[in-house]
Amino acid sequence: MLNILSKTALRVYLNNGMKKLVLSLSFIFFINCAFAQVKAGDPVPDIKFELLNAPVKSTTLSELKGKIILIDFWATWCGACLEAMPHLRQLQAKYPNKLQVIAVTDEKAARIRQYLISKPSNLWFAIDTGELISKVFPHRLIPHTVIVSPEGKLIANTNPESVTASVIDSLLNKKKVHLVEKKDSLFTPADIVKKYFSAEDTIKNRFIMQAGVKGIGGITTTYLQDNFFKRRRVTCVNADLITLYRTAYNNFPYSRMRNEVKVSSRAPLYSLDLIVSDKKDLLPTLQKELAKRFDMQAKIEQKVKEVYVLKVTDKGKFEKIPVNTSGKRTYEGRHDGIDQQCITMASFADYLERYGTGKLPVIDETQNKGFFDIKFSFQPEKPETLTTVLNDMGLTLEKATRKVDFLVLYK
Repeated sequence: MLNILSKTALRVYLNNGMKKLVLSLSFIFFINCAFAQVKAGDPVPDIKFELLNAPVKSTTLSELKGKIILIDFWATWCGACLEAMPHLRQLQAKYPNKLQVIAVTDEKAARIRQYLISKPSNLWFAIDTGELISKVFPHRLIPHTVIVSPEGKLIANTNPESVTASVIDSLLNKKKVHLVEKKDSLFTPADIVKKYFSAEDTIKNRFIMQAGVKGIGGITTTYLQDNFFKRRRVTCVNADLITLYRTAYNNFPYSRMRNEVKVSSRAPLYSLDLIVSDKKDLLPTLQKELAKRFDMQAKIEQKVKEVYVLKVTDKGKFEKIPVNTSGKRTYEGRHDGIDQQCITMASFADYLERYGTGKLPVIDETQNKGFFDIKFSFQPEKPETLTTVLNDMGLTLEKATRKVDFLVLYK
């Protein structure tokens, strides 16, 4: 099951990790007016696609009439979107003359060209900043897949993995298909938390747990930028058990987990809100509450493992990294870059482990306890671009073996 990423800004943790940023995905329409949301069975407005890698520089739905059109909203920083790409390429290869997949993003054309140099594709890639698409196919979670019939009518808003070869065959044979309908809540994460777990700042302690909420992506926040609840409150919406346990154990990265419990892809999702008086009690309390309610248990074990070690290789370059003077901590980080203030090298190593290397633990051995402002971008499809950025900072990642903590989930 592919993960789905939220396009909203906040300290938001999804199944694939923290994804922050507001992303607007759009097309330019031939008709100079606003459109209402298109519903299944309705004709889709004649959309113009500005293309980067197709035989033509632009096309429209009317020009593609007679083909099934799969519009896939994605981003280069979206791990779940990248996971879906091989599946979409296979579909395009199987139906070269009957299907056209168009991947749409509002990222800059230069960035997508960089991506395509490293990851050539048989899909067509479109750039658009018209900001009208949300009125036709409103969504907040990506990847988001739109299927348009050969007659130009909307078949469904769904997820890329739901569109299989058998679905395409059925559509070509004029048969009805039943796809999982993807209906996103258009509320922001802050709105969602307020709606389901509203809390006055007079509340000192509470624990609420309930079922998941349909139409909303996974959200986990510990209110790191909230003056009142900072680090003494945690809210999870639509989290599976593994996510709940990872949260309870300080958001353990997947590269340091060993799961001995089989969890079905249809396992239920949960939502919870925990408030404690003292921040030191937050995670221990969550651990106890989970242990009381579920058979799954957790423990920390140490294991000798291959890791990346973050080291200073050029002191002169390292000393040019901006030192934080504001004392304000920010947390923006994703799979293609970081923009964080007041970050330590230990926290930077954690970022590299989650969003840079993606496979091995990263251990900070810079022996520096200072606070820095770090901002850069790189191409996740070209790991050498991250190496270049680190070299420019006077840093390197060296492979070594170290004893590291592992989160073990068991029954």
